[in-house]
Amino acid sequence: MTTFLAGGTGTPKLLAGAREVLPGPHSVVGNTGDDVELGGLFVSPDIDTVLFDRGGVLDRTRWWGIEDDTTETHDELNRLADAAGFGEAPRYLPDELQTTGRDIARWRRFSGAREFMELGDKDRAVHVLRTSLLDEGRSLTEVTRTLADAFGVTEDVVPMSDDPVASIVHTGEGEMHFQEFWVAEHGTPDVERVEFRGADEATAAPAAVSAIREGPVVVGPSNPVTSIGPMLELDEIRDALEHATVVAVSPFVEDEVFSGPAAKLMEAHGYDASTRGVADAYDFADAFVLDTEDGTDLSRPVVRTDTLMDDDADARRVGEAVRDALDTVGGV
Repeated sequence: MTTFLAGGTGTPKLLAGAREVLPGPHSVVGNTGDDVELGGLFVSPDIDTVLFDRGGVLDRTRWWGIEDDTTETHDELNRLADAAGFGEAPRYLPDELQTTGRDIARWRRFSGAREFMELGDKDRAVHVLRTSLLDEGRSLTEVTRTLADAFGVTEDVVPMSDDPVASIVHTGEGEMHFQEFWVAEHGTPDVERVEFRGADEATAAPAAVSAIREGPVVVGPSNPVTSIGPMLELDEIRDALEHATVVAVSPFVEDEVFSGPAAKLMEAHGYDASTRGVADAYDFADAFVLDTEDGTDLSRPVVRTDTLMDDDADARRVGEAVRDALDTVGGV
């Protein structure tokens, strides 16, 4: 079995091709630090990207949401918010409301009166069902597997935890949930530090730990801080990775990042914004896949290929490099 740690878009892109060349069955452990509750609906963006892609419905132009989805509900919510004079900013609920209601949504509750994340109508149906099943008392692991079955996903997709962990970005403009920082503010505020609120009390989902232990494990070119970092804050996952065979694909080419706010977040989190910084963050990794233009000299085995992934053929090429890296450390 091969287990992928997934957050953002980097690992889902890799999974699309790597699954063809790496031993199955395949499991995916999804980041939930980015999850939000928006207008009472519990949204798991990183998990949904995997579910929608493996279910064949992902909008691959944006790498989020459902292809050809309509946005009538979203548009009407924003029309009403405009008419009510609610302003343009996301409406993060007051502190005293962040710890009431369903526990899993702690520290990540936003009002739907100004819906800063665009939710398509079919996409919203997924969140309605997820929230309803959570309110019936099911765990996020159970709900995620139910949704995966509904989309015909063959991989076992599970969340990193059934407990609340919220990625909070501390900026010069104040604290922001990562989704507000990235979606509403486009990653522009200066970052002072990143906090994974709740991680000290959270427990890793048993299914996630089992998947890692049954590896080998592949960490795709996701943001090391906010896509993978929340998982590494959970003791059970960190321990399982220490004992697993792990190959990581760098999202950097030396000090240039492919996309997203990884460089800014790496520096704020105490790492060099480079492939070397990724290696420091992933001290548990046994080998790395780097781009052919990346001359970084690491103390662990390295396989190089063109790591830019524009389509599934590119992802297969990177997957083959991952397979070769696993071969060098006895993981396949």
